[in-house]
Parts: sequence; C-alpha cells; structure tokens
Amino acid sequence: MFSSLMPNRSEFFELLTAHSEQVVAGANATLRLINGLGDAGANLSVLVDEVNQHEQTGDQIKAKVIGRLHQSFTTPINRDQIHALISDLDMTLNILQSVANAVGMYSIKQSTVEAREMAALSADACLRLNRAVAALGDKSRGAETLNLCKEIEEIESKADKIQHKAITALFQDGANIWQTMKLREFYSLQEAVLDSCQEAAKMIEEILIENS
Repeated sequence: MFSSLMPNRSEFFELLTAHSEQVVAGANATLRLINGLGDAGANLSVLVDEVNQHEQTGDQIKAKVIGRLHQSFTTPINRDQIHALISDLDMTLNILQSVANAVGMYSIKQSTVEAREMAALSADACLRLNRAVAALGDKSRGAETLNLCKEIEEIESKADKIQHKAITALFQDGANIWQTMKLREFYSLQEAVLDSCQEAAKMIEEILIENS
C-alpha cells in the first residue's frame, strides 16, 4: 500500500507522454482525413473511426493519471500542474475528434488549401507538443523543451493568420451562405486545436519555470 502512495517518479511523465502520443496519432489521422476529402479512393470513415479511437484511448490514460493523483502522497511536480497538463492534452484530442466528426456532420465533401494547411500545422504542433512532454521529466533538456514550446506558439500564430485569410475569403461577393457557415465553423474548430496546443505549451513552460 505504501508503494502506491509513493509512485515511481517517472510514472506520471510516462503517462503524460503516452497521452501526447495519442494526440499526435489523432492529429495525423485528422490530417490524412482532410487531405483525403474529394478523393474517391479515400476511406474517410475509417479515418474518422481512427481519430475517435485515439480519443477514447486518451480518455483512459487521463483517467489513470487522475486516479494516480488521488492515490499518491507525493508527485514529481505540482499535482495541480499535472492535472492541468493532462486536461490540456485531453482537450486537444477532444477538439481533433470534433474536427474529424465535423466532416460528416457538416457534409464537407471537398477540402480547401487553407484546411489542409491548418491540418498540417496542427499535426506539426502536436508532434512538438509530444516531444516537449517526453522531455519534461529530464531537467537537463529544459532549454530544448522551452524551445519546442516557443515553436508551438509560432505555429499557432501562423495558423491564426491562415484562418483569418480563409474566413475573409468566404465572405466575398457571391459566396454560398450555407457553405460559408459550414467552413467558418470548420476552420474555427481547426484553429481551436492549435489554441489548445498552445495552452498545453504554456503549462509546460510554467512547470519548467517552477521546477528550474
């Protein structure tokens, strides 16, 4: 029983990393989904199911982290920060799921250049987030981890500009109102993925500062 109250220092970091790997896998599946829109040979439903499966696995990992937080007497870093980070990671995966499910919900048949660009940026940011989480338990990699967080913020800023440009183009004269409404919401969901990545990166930065 005592050992359950004093977990291996690496356990929380391993669980956080495992969740961030699901985020990467979900982002990559979402990227393939968006790139496959309009391709008659693409099995889009399989990709949506894949994203949903990664989200479910992420939920299981999050539940394990929360359970360990309740059981453990000590944690390697502030327990509130662990809770906040796993929640940010889980939110990212939840929004990726929303993006994937929106393809069918809004009956989006064709992709756009901007949607593909934002999906690629999301996958890129999620990969950097995974690397930052994986390095979090190693104090000697603090500078590397901080740099990854800064890169995520730069990616989010770039995506924000693409979204603004895309939405502006939607409201040009002669635009189809229904199509405009659907794509505006779709772009907003894609941008929300980047926003969530940025929130997770900020939490990692806070953890680095407090534990430096």
